Amino acid sequence: MTDPSTVADAAIGISQRLYDRLADTAQVIEDLVAKESPELTTDSSLLGLLHATVAANVDTYFSAIRHNIPVADIAAPAVALEHARRLAQRGVPVNTLVRGYRLGHSVALQLVLEEIRSAELDPDLSLNVLGAMSTLMFGYIDEMSQQVVAIYQAERERWLESRNAVRALRVREILADENRDVDAMTTEIHYPLRRTHVAVVVWYPEPGGDKLSAAERFIKRLAESLAVHGAPLFVPADSACGWAWLPLPSDTQTDVVEQIRACAQAAPDEPWVAIGDPLPGVEGFRRSHQQALAAQSVAVASGSIRVSAAGDPGLSAAALLGGNDLAAARAWVGEVLGPLACATDSDERHRETLRVFLRTGSSFKAAGELLHFHVNTMKYRVQRAIERRGRPIAEDRLDVEIALLLCQWYGGSVLSPGDE
Repeated sequence: MTDPSTVADAAIGISQRLYDRLADTAQVIEDLVAKESPELTTDSSLLGLLHATVAANVDTYFSAIRHNIPVADIAAPAVALEHARRLAQRGVPVNTLVRGYRLGHSVALQLVLEEIRSAELDPDLSLNVLGAMSTLMFGYIDEMSQQVVAIYQAERERWLESRNAVRALRVREILADENRDVDAMTTEIHYPLRRTHVAVVVWYPEPGGDKLSAAERFIKRLAESLAVHGAPLFVPADSACGWAWLPLPSDTQTDVVEQIRACAQAAPDEPWVAIGDPLPGVEGFRRSHQQALAAQSVAVASGSIRVSAAGDPGLSAAALLGGNDLAAARAWVGEVLGPLACATDSDERHRETLRVFLRTGSSFKAAGELLHFHVNTMKYRVQRAIERRGRPIAEDRLDVEIALLLCQWYGGSVLSPGDE
């Protein structure tokens, strides 16, 4: 019979090799969970939490093996508990949460098995190592599932008890169902659905504090600064993000979005804000919200656009083109722009020059006026940008314009590491 210490040492070696590839190991698990349970990745914030949760659980499991920590002594990672709370707030079924852990278990077990095979251990030792690691893994997943489910259920009960959550449920029903009675829903949510609306999404990327209350206070200040017709509607999306609608007069001025932008930029608590277009009726209520969510997705992915609006030139197109798969967008941008897609200051200047030049119909004069350059300077800078790309732009100009648009809005999320 194989000595237990030999089994333990071999298991530590296997876990160490997988731990050394922690990012790759976690990515394989995350990809399957995201594919099989799309409810866990409905927006950028949930996707980010899933990513962090998978990485933290993989880290914790392999650390338990390497340091011989009993399952009963392992606490669920803090980010995993927060992930469970957010899912409870969003109304994602608890079964979906548990299934995510089961899927992760199956992939992790397969990775362990492959690593044991590649280690070419003695057959008896391989079986004993697999048995020891799978037993610990099952116990870990079982323990983590119990802990996150308990947190989920407590948060779900707390969330449903709040008046805002009930209102939010009704709003979600309106957003999802085009056939609901508009007047009945107006009465239930105490908001005039037949007016013109501008939708706003407010969120705080940094954790800590009562972010939801801060978001609601911002919307109230915003309503006080605008000519609204009635009280604003505010509902929580989760503990750090709120959805809001402002009822406007039918003859709303076109500068209302800029008024909201100015108010957001001057807000003392620095919320991140995404704004839809002012649109009429219940259809406008839905569409303006969809636009605000699209603007939010770009802002979250870029990590730098604190205030954005659906009407900003190119933003809505960027959301459609890059929102679903930033990794694919990054690869495509690199293929189209070549070295010009590098994340350096000089390449950023080249991209801006080329983007303005193409936007102005390839007019050196018009582009130079916008960028405050002499025509000859503009010609020189455009030529430098094209040389940096490595090939002319005449044959695939549209691709170049789209790639530059994605760079403008997503920034480093679609750029390659700098090479200078």
